[in-house]
Formats: sequence, C-alpha cells, structure tokens
Amino acid sequence: MRKAGKKHVAVMMAIVLLMCAFPMTTYADKISDLEQQINDKKEEQEKTQQEISNREDELDELNETTEGLKGQLGSLNAELEKVSQNLAELEEEIEAKILEIENTEKQLASARQTEEDQYAAMKKRIQFMYEKRDYMILEIFLGSASFADFLNRNDYIEQLTEYDRQQLEAFKATRREIEETEARLQQEKKDLDELKVSVEKEQSRVEGLVSQTSGKISSYQREISETEAEMLEFERQWEEQKNNIAELQKQLEEERRLSRLAAQSKWRDISEITFAEGDRYLLANLIYCEAGNQPYEGQIAVGAVVMNRVMSSVFPDTVVGVIYQNRQFSPVASGRLALALAENHATDACYRAADAAMAGNTTVGNCLFFRTPIEGLTGMQIGGHIFY
Repeated sequence: MRKAGKKHVAVMMAIVLLMCAFPMTTYADKISDLEQQINDKKEEQEKTQQEISNREDELDELNETTEGLKGQLGSLNAELEKVSQNLAELEEEIEAKILEIENTEKQLASARQTEEDQYAAMKKRIQFMYEKRDYMILEIFLGSASFADFLNRNDYIEQLTEYDRQQLEAFKATRREIEETEARLQQEKKDLDELKVSVEKEQSRVEGLVSQTSGKISSYQREISETEAEMLEFERQWEEQKNNIAELQKQLEEERRLSRLAAQSKWRDISEITFAEGDRYLLANLIYCEAGNQPYEGQIAVGAVVMNRVMSSVFPDTVVGVIYQNRQFSPVASGRLALALAENHATDACYRAADAAMAGNTTVGNCLFFRTPIEGLTGMQIGGHIFY
C-alpha cells in the first residue's frame, strides 16, 4: 500500500510537472503582443488621419471650384437677364412696327381708294365734257352775258380740268409716298425679325450655359456631400481607433502590472498548502458560479486559478482568503456565491474539478486571472473564458 501510495504521488507529481511544462503565454509575450497591437492601431490611426486630411484638401478644392462656378453662374444669369430684356424690347418694337404697318396699309388703302375715286370722277367729267362739248359750248355761249364772260367760263372749265389733273397727281404722289413708307416699315420689321432670331439664339446659348453651370454646381455639391460623409466616417473610425488604443494601453498597463506582480511572486508547492474544512465545498460552489456552464476542462481551470493564487506570495495564502479578496470574483460581490453555498448548487463535475485543482492539477499553467474574452486580450481560451 505504501509503495502504491508513493507511486500514485509520483504519478501525480509527473502530471503536474508535465502540465507546467506545456508552453504558456508569458506576461512578456502578452506585453509584446499588446505593444505590437498598439503600434498597428497607431499606424491605422495615422492612415485614417491622412485620409481625413486628404478629404479636407478635396473639400477645399471642391468648395473653391463651386464658388467659382457660382460666380460664373451669377454672371451668366445677369447676361441672360440682359439678353431676355433685349428680346422683350425687340418684341415690343416688332409689335409697334406691325401696328405702324397696319396703319400705313390702311392709309395706303384709303389713298388708293381716294385716287381711284378722284380718277373716276375726273373721267366722268372729261367724258361728259367730251360728249357734251358742243352743247356745253353753246350753253356757255348762250348763257354768257358777254364775250368776256364766255371766255371766263371757258377758262373755268379748263382750270377745273387742270385741277383734276393736279389732284390726281397729288394723290398718286401720296400713294407712292405711303407705298415707300410701307416698304420701309416692312424692311424694318424684317430686320427686327432677323435681329429677334439672333437674340433668341443668344438667349438659348446663355440658357444652355446657365443650365450646364447649374448642373456642374449640383454635381460638385453632391461630391462635396459625399466627401463630407466620407470624412465623417473616417473621423468616426479615427475616434474608434483612438478608443481602441486607449483600451489597449489600459490592458498593456494591466499586463505590466501583472508582470511586475508575477516577478515579485514567490511560489509555494501544492504540498505546502494546508486546506481548511469547507475549502472543497467553497471552491466547488465558486467553480459552479464561474464555470458551471463551461466544459470540465474550464471548470478545472477556474479551480487552478484559485489554487495558483493560494500558492503565490502576492495573494492570500488560503482558499477562503483568495475567494473573498475584495473585488476579485464577481459572484462574491453579486451574492450568487452566497446563494450557491446556502443551497449547495455545485454539481458532481464541479466537485471533481475542485478536487483536481486542490490536488495540483491545472489546465492553464500558472495563470492567475480569467475573464470573458475582449478584443486585444491574449491568453489561453477555454470555453467562454480567457486565462492569463
């Protein structure tokens, strides 16, 4: 029996030595890894800052170009207003010219009618005098008081004929003058119509430039909005990277603190620990609270962390002291451990894990801490915990 017991102890010691010989992540490794992560994050942050600077330069160029286009648009609008005003004035002139032509045409029609009437009347008088010449001469002769009176009456007829001729010539001259006026007005209207076409083309050209410039401004404004959105996203990323760096710095400081703590530690052997009554019950229920839903390997790991602290000179040297050390195990502060102890929630697996840990078994080497995984934290992950 004595030989068997010694053999059992030797086997257990070999297992412990073998597990301790497994390669573990050291504090130096974790510190180096965190420093590398911080450097990588800083490089990312510098790249993000460069992107922000690039977007700021782009925004300056876009705003400068947009302001130039707005000035150009203002000039074009002023030009378009002037051209439109000229076109409106031309349309008024054309309307006035059309009215003037209509009046002239009416005058011309009236003159022509007067000329025709005068010509018809004159023809009737000439025809009458030609047909009744002998009768008229006899009547004038018989009706004259004297020869002188006869000559006067005959002269009157000749004057009347001359008057008709002069009037006809005057009406013809008036008609020609009105026709010339109408021709001049028609030419002026034609010139105005041609000028209107030219101004309309200019108006269309300027309107096209206004539309084109407005489109460019809208395009640049959209580009400005997109660039601003990109810059805001990069600023958000920069702020997030800043927070990540700060968090990694905290983790680095914690790892350095733990490294210093580990360097100050002196380790006892498991055989040097004296367990008190109730330590097994306490440890099993703590394992239940911390890792009851974890694999058996993870439950042993939680018990091993407690035992590593008991063996370390920088933590209390009893199971009770380690578990109830201030702000170390959350189930203690939350009251879950007290409830588990009152009702003995620990399972058979939790008791087996406690027994293994109290026997010196460990699945996490000399790790003194564990927690749920967070970004940047390195260590050994078992189930839902990182041990370090």
